[in-house]
Amino acid sequence: MVVSVRSWVANEGGKHLVLMLWLGVNTWLFLKTFLLYYTGQQYHYLYKMLGLGLCISRASASVLNLNCSLVLLPMCRSLLTFVRGTHTVSSRETRRLLDKSKTFHVACGVAICIFSVVHVSAHLVNVVNFSVSYSDDFPALNLARFRGEDPKLIILTTIPGVTGVLLVLILFLMFTSSSYCVRLSNYEIFWYTHNLFIIFYIILMVHMVGGALKYQTNLEAHPPGCLRANQSGTEQQGEELEQGEDEERRCGEEAHFQPHYPQTWLWVSGPLCLYCAERFYRYIRSCDPVTIVTVIRHPCDVIELRMLKKNFKARPGQYIVLNCPGVSSFENHPFTLTTCPTENKKTFGIHLRVVGDWTERFTQLLVPEPRIDLEILPMVQQRRYPKLYVDGPFGSPSEEVFNYNVSVCVAGGIGVTPFACVLHALLDGWTGFRLQRLYFVWVCRELQSFYWFAELLCAVHHKLWQENRPDYFNLKLYVSQADNLQGMSEDKYRPLTSRLLVGRPKWKLLFDEIGKTNKHKRVGVFCCGPKGISRTLHRLCNSARSSGTTFEFNKESFS
Repeated sequence: MVVSVRSWVANEGGKHLVLMLWLGVNTWLFLKTFLLYYTGQQYHYLYKMLGLGLCISRASASVLNLNCSLVLLPMCRSLLTFVRGTHTVSSRETRRLLDKSKTFHVACGVAICIFSVVHVSAHLVNVVNFSVSYSDDFPALNLARFRGEDPKLIILTTIPGVTGVLLVLILFLMFTSSSYCVRLSNYEIFWYTHNLFIIFYIILMVHMVGGALKYQTNLEAHPPGCLRANQSGTEQQGEELEQGEDEERRCGEEAHFQPHYPQTWLWVSGPLCLYCAERFYRYIRSCDPVTIVTVIRHPCDVIELRMLKKNFKARPGQYIVLNCPGVSSFENHPFTLTTCPTENKKTFGIHLRVVGDWTERFTQLLVPEPRIDLEILPMVQQRRYPKLYVDGPFGSPSEEVFNYNVSVCVAGGIGVTPFACVLHALLDGWTGFRLQRLYFVWVCRELQSFYWFAELLCAVHHKLWQENRPDYFNLKLYVSQADNLQGMSEDKYRPLTSRLLVGRPKWKLLFDEIGKTNKHKRVGVFCCGPKGISRTLHRLCNSARSSGTTFEFNKESFS
């Protein structure tokens, strides 16, 4: 499959440009700090004691400071949503870059882990050199109390050493629990260990307080390498020097040293304050519990939840974060909105699939099992729903569906939820968007899954036919399992049965057909589903086509 340069630039250009800038800044900062400690006169005596370990440890510390500040910014969800919503400020290309915020967060996290290994390794060498190269001439430089002190004792009895050990332990827990297998098998472990970042930043602020590394302050009175009062040129150089030259090289005073002023807080304080302010704003916004209006159980273990909250506004494609104290007070889980509030209808809704411990316990609270021990059942039983808090809404790639003339929405199973809200917007008569044609492809394993939004799909189809716009909405449904295909035989579902195909989509043929119909246009492709579908669509969007159509790939991903 030949890659189109135009398509590649449209899909990958901005992302790789930001990546190259980020790598360039990290490289420049590392080299700048390395050379400062390698050639800087104020570090002459410290470098003679510690060697390259000094340069590497400080250079890696600079990179760590940068990434520890940047890693927080992609997690300011409300700020990113605000920037995405201000179309006068951000272009479509900028908004698409914001969709990569999670990827940038991961990249910064990986950089922190890599340079932490470099930083720790260099400092282990430094600790050994502090012990072995104990300076009798400059006692102020020494971290060890005497020559030959056990390096392990130096680490465990100094502030930088103790805090460094704690930082490594916390970082190890956060990194290992962030792996895909841990997040998939036990999300709670990932959630709780990731919240250790609060302790991490507190310890990070304290890490530099010890002042283990010192620089010389009186370079004019004591040029590095000058002869002190108890030295002579003969002793230092091993050759005869004239008396006048010896006097010129003699030190005016003893070398004075002082620890560096801690700089970590200068890097971290801004992003950290911004993140804390954003979290406080989100806490205030979400502190009022929502009212659960309706709970509907759908086939294939899917629950529809309709809610009501004062002053709640959202755009199609956005998602919310749910917190149910009855399940866990600290766990928050993202769900895409399937219905947004409108002027006539203030409720909003989500569809969630019962997969995992949290959704199972949450479903049991929403739809409790009927009690069979009651001899007399009341005629009217009042349902008591659990207390529920909603944070959001937050922006997602699916918001851009309306900002293309032609959009292709591809859903796999429950991944249809971001696009259900888009269909509701079409049904409710939303105006002011560019969309002129929508291709909707939904792939499910079981036929029963289509019942989640069967009535919605039929309603949109009928509405567009009544408005004489049959070409506006192109619907294709695929079911991979051929069992019980007669299940959707009702007359009201006839628009769906005529568009239902057995098997998996032929993606290349489908994209070629869309490309020929929309020559020389930019088509937005939106995917929410399994990784296999996502990878295939991503590869097809970057491939060359004779039609000249550019497919811009957008993948749904919760941060």
